[in-house]
Amino acid sequence: MDDTIPVELVPHSPLWIEMAHAETARLCTALPGVLLAVHHIGSTSIPGIMAKPIIDLIPVATDLSTLDAARPQLASLGYEWLGEFGLAGRRYCRKNDPETGKRVYQLHCYAKGFPEIDRHLAFADYLRAHPAIAKDYEAEKIRAATLHPDNTLDYNAEKNDWIKRTESDALVWWHMQKAMHVSQAVHRRDS
Repeated sequence: MDDTIPVELVPHSPLWIEMAHAETARLCTALPGVLLAVHHIGSTSIPGIMAKPIIDLIPVATDLSTLDAARPQLASLGYEWLGEFGLAGRRYCRKNDPETGKRVYQLHCYAKGFPEIDRHLAFADYLRAHPAIAKDYEAEKIRAATLHPDNTLDYNAEKNDWIKRTESDALVWWHMQKAMHVSQAVHRRDS
C-alpha cells in the first residue's frame, strides 16, 4: 500500500469549516455513545493560510476498546481504518472522495485524556490566535512542499522541526489561556 500522495497546497477555503462541521455531525450520528467530541485541527482549521485540502479531525472517544468496536460504523461512512499508523494510542482513518479518489478527511482518533489531543488543539488554537505566526507556518509549508512536492510523508517530516519548536510555545500559551478562563469563571461566580 502506497501511503504517499502529492502535496497540493491551496488558498484557505471557508468551505473547510462547513465540511468539518458536516463530517462531525455524521461521525456523532454514526457513533453514539462512542465519541465525546470531535475537533477540527490542522491547517484547514486556520483561516488565512494555504493548506492541503484535506480536513483533519480529532474524534475523542470514551476509550479505545469502544472505538475499536465501532470500526464497522466508520467503514460504513467510507473510512479506511489503518490502526495506530505509527503513533501509539491513536487510531488513524482516512476517507477519499469516491468520484475523484482524492483524500478528503483524516481522523486522528484518541481516547479521552490522551496527551496528543491537547498538543493538536494547542497548536491550532495558537496559530488561529497569532496570524503572523500562522503566516510563518504557511511559509514553512511552502518551503517543505517545494522540496517534497510528490510525497506528503517527506513533506510532513520536512516541516516537523518548525512545528515542534512552535508547539512548545503553543502549549505554554494554551495552558495559560485555560488557566485564565478558569480564574475568570471563578471570579465571576464569587462576585
